[in-house]
Amino acid sequence: MSSETKAADATAETEYYVRPGEPGHNEKEMVWARWQKKRIFVRALEGTYGELVSELFTQPRVYPTKDHKWKGGPTTYGKKIVNPQVAKVAQSIETHVECFAPGGYGQKHGHMNSAVFFVLKGKGYDVHDGRKLPWEAGDALIVENNCVHQHFNADPDEEAVTLVMKAKPLFLFMHMLFQRVVDYPPKVGNEKQMAYVPPADL
Repeated sequence: MSSETKAADATAETEYYVRPGEPGHNEKEMVWARWQKKRIFVRALEGTYGELVSELFTQPRVYPTKDHKWKGGPTTYGKKIVNPQVAKVAQSIETHVECFAPGGYGQKHGHMNSAVFFVLKGKGYDVHDGRKLPWEAGDALIVENNCVHQHFNADPDEEAVTLVMKAKPLFLFMHMLFQRVVDYPPKVGNEKQMAYVPPADL
């Protein structure tokens, strides 16, 4: 399969690539939908106590990542697996999988909540408030509260895959809302990144 075909397949399986729409435009533009679309950050708890408890017991306890599409590109992709918008079983936690293309990196940003960043595959580094922190598969990295940070895949040839867990919904519920994206991920990558396809078995 050619790199062009693989990239086209990846485009079909993600939600962020859209045609800009201008006549004659021959590039795909990445739109980071999660920062532009209305989202549910905290769900309302409505009904009697008994109804809420009964509903909780009916919720699934296993959430296959394959049920979700990869979102993002071309240097970083993600799947939001558990959060108040998609899973009623949990109101206070958010868990997602992040995948970085070879040499790829994510947005530079900060938020009030802390996070645990578990490296499943690859090697790279974070920059936390200007301090570089190397990591590799098997490491758990803590992003502390109010830290401006960014994740980087240091391998120019291989992907990096991470699992991120945080109590962000709980912080938002307590009105600790303040966060900011300092720099967005790049809209265009190098040749290897543009041909990269996130793992289909995850």
